[in-house]
Amino acid sequence: MEECISVFDMLKIGVGPSSSHTLGPWRAAERFLEELRNQNILATVNRVQIDLYGSLSLTGKGHATDLAVMLGLSGQDPEYIPIQNIDSIIKTIQSKNEINLGNSQIIPFHFLQDIIFNRNFLPYHANGMTFTAYMLDGSNYESTFYSIGGGFVIKEERANAKQKIQIKCAFPYPIEKAAELLEYCVNENKSISEIVLENEKSMRTEAEIDHELTRIWNTMLECMYIGCHSEGILPGGLNVRRRAFDMHQNLIGLANYDTPQTWLEEIRKTEVKFRQILKWVSCFALAVNEVNAALGRVVTAPTNGSAGVIPAVLMYYLVIENHAAGPKEIKQFLLVAGEIGSIFKKGSTISAAMGGCQAEIGVSSAMAAASLCELMGGTPAQVLMAAEIAMEHHLGLTCDPIGGLVQIPCIERNTMGAIKAINAAELALETDPKNAKVPLDKVVDTMWHTAKDMNNKYKETSEGGLAIAVNMADC
Repeated sequence: MEECISVFDMLKIGVGPSSSHTLGPWRAAERFLEELRNQNILATVNRVQIDLYGSLSLTGKGHATDLAVMLGLSGQDPEYIPIQNIDSIIKTIQSKNEINLGNSQIIPFHFLQDIIFNRNFLPYHANGMTFTAYMLDGSNYESTFYSIGGGFVIKEERANAKQKIQIKCAFPYPIEKAAELLEYCVNENKSISEIVLENEKSMRTEAEIDHELTRIWNTMLECMYIGCHSEGILPGGLNVRRRAFDMHQNLIGLANYDTPQTWLEEIRKTEVKFRQILKWVSCFALAVNEVNAALGRVVTAPTNGSAGVIPAVLMYYLVIENHAAGPKEIKQFLLVAGEIGSIFKKGSTISAAMGGCQAEIGVSSAMAAASLCELMGGTPAQVLMAAEIAMEHHLGLTCDPIGGLVQIPCIERNTMGAIKAINAAELALETDPKNAKVPLDKVVDTMWHTAKDMNNKYKETSEGGLAIAVNMADC
């Protein structure tokens, strides 16, 4: 039976800067606490050690992996923690050399010694981590997790995985490949978003789906709003100056607003010449990923490093293409995006540590292109074509972040992914699918083979490309 991935697995609310290096390790720490509770040994723990391997070690400090595991072990939830509390929690751990394990007991914790960065890779996945709890009686409990991209965390021992999938998978339209999705659309005479909605309804009520999709969009909108109204220098040592603030000021002028929604309405009144459209889309994408780089709250789409593409393209549709659009279109857009992302996850990867940046910006661009194409009236075949076009022109994109930070070139790449998504949607709308030469499934497969052939130094290790051509001193 095929694996059933929900839209809400692909679009998750969390904290930046990285879904695989921040959100994943944070969730792994939470799962480790859960295992300790299930074993009834949490209360006997007097020390915890975390070993980070491979890509988590090589770029972990730049991606705040060490901070994420500390926050997770403290019992904090990335979806709900007040962002303003993060700094004080970390400073308390570091200054007192102790941690409030599971928010239930204080134990000694020396973060410089108890978080170990191992440059070697574990065999199962590039993003491996092992948590070890030491007990008062001298025994210990060890558990290894892998962060496989997009905030997904798994264990290598998956003896019950097949059974778990079968229990979870009650989708009326199980989808592994794009060709199956298209066949459902044709046979049922439904759009892609309608097929996806039927699958989601097998897991949640429609009211719950609407509520969660609205919460996801509101988080995206607030993230763009915060990014466009925040100036200064991003943390991390590269001294990257925020650009969305100045760009936004030049675009918005003297508009009067006081909430994200009234801000959206004011943008609808602005000039919409081609250059302004390019600037607005870029501004939206920059805003999100500047918030992400500053450990702000974002939506993985499908990752944190590519979190700006989908909000930017959806915002483009709302403020440029269709001023009458509202909740219905937002819901439709996000449903399509989630499904396209899941096809890439099943057939390839959404982890830059496994596939380079094609797995992040490339996938997000394909998700956004497909969603926009459906909203613009594209047929299911054209929607899949839009996703294919977007990914085709991201194939081979490397991941080489300077200083291991999700800043250069990551922030700008979101603007490129968003613009390519709009271009791909327009090309698909002007093309008869019968004349298409490359189906989406072929591109997904090609992307995976490209990922496997790619040299490891171009896979989120900061050991090649821009990451060594431009060093911290140059910045």
